[in-house]
Amino acid sequence: MWRGGAPPPGAPPLPLTPAGEAQARSLAPLLADRAFALVLTSPLARARRTAELAGLTGAEPEPDLREWDYGAYEGVTTADVRTTRPGWDLWTDGVPPGEEFPGESPEQVGARADRVLARVAGALERGDVMLVAHGHLLRVLTARRLGLPPSHGRLFRLETGTLSRLSLEHGSPVIAEWNTRPPMPAHGTGRAPD
Repeated sequence: MWRGGAPPPGAPPLPLTPAGEAQARSLAPLLADRAFALVLTSPLARARRTAELAGLTGAEPEPDLREWDYGAYEGVTTADVRTTRPGWDLWTDGVPPGEEFPGESPEQVGARADRVLARVAGALERGDVMLVAHGHLLRVLTARRLGLPPSHGRLFRLETGTLSRLSLEHGSPVIAEWNTRPPMPAHGTGRAPD
């Protein structure tokens, strides 16, 4: 759900912003009547907090759900990277190691996504599974679930504070729902101001 890597080792974890907390709470009505055979979150505190605010109970941290390791490019914009590496693309080129982070290739992130999919396979036989994680990782996981290479995660724009659902149709993985937002609350009474 959130883009951005982990804070440097030893740094305090990044908390959800007030807007992020509001987005997480807004998901609770969409999930209130749902039962899950398994709920997994990224080990980062903001993902665990998102699950809690969305009303998900019994969530287990899953190390392979952490965000793409941005290595030398942690905290650097794509535009800045391209000043020294014209044409660089996260989805095909990956990230070189940095001083504090090792960086990851699309294939390495894909391998983590494959491990998550293998872990949830048994739970899916018992019911739905909920994953609360980060934008780029979830996009790669979607590509892998659909049988596509990790680099095809670029095709699945994922918004924060939304619910997306993968399912099966005639035994084949499909996208059943994408970037669903809770209904917006009505503002005002419809009357003209006095």
